[in-house]
Amino acid sequence: MTGADEPRFVDAILDWRPTWFLARLALVSAYLLGGVVKLMNWPAAVAEQAHFSMSPPAFWASLTIGVELVGPILILSGRLIWLGAGMLGVFTLLAAFTANAFWAMPAGQERFMATNAFFEHVGLIGGFVLVALVAEREQRCA
Repeated sequence: MTGADEPRFVDAILDWRPTWFLARLALVSAYLLGGVVKLMNWPAAVAEQAHFSMSPPAFWASLTIGVELVGPILILSGRLIWLGAGMLGVFTLLAAFTANAFWAMPAGQERFMATNAFFEHVGLIGGFVLVALVAEREQRCA
């Protein structure tokens, strides 16, 4: 399947089977690393949840670690990609509203940074939707 407007090297990259895995790995890498780091430093994971007024913080730290590990594993394994993408998409939306409520901040650098972070999270959510769509289409064509 080659596109008429694409250079040959682009076709080669897009047709190379590992590209699909590597793209998914790039999308979930921060979550996977975050889950491992939180698991290795439980007190910091709990403190992070307390910082965002999540109560009880130990429960939310456990849930966060679970989502940050299980979601990427599902996406990378190629099984139940829709579920892993959904988990991480919902998690990312909740995190964006919890940690980056720019609309409640006064004008200034902190609001500017929170606005950027919020919309970066929205972009990641779009990436998860795309991963689920591509996986579904790939499964239908198989």
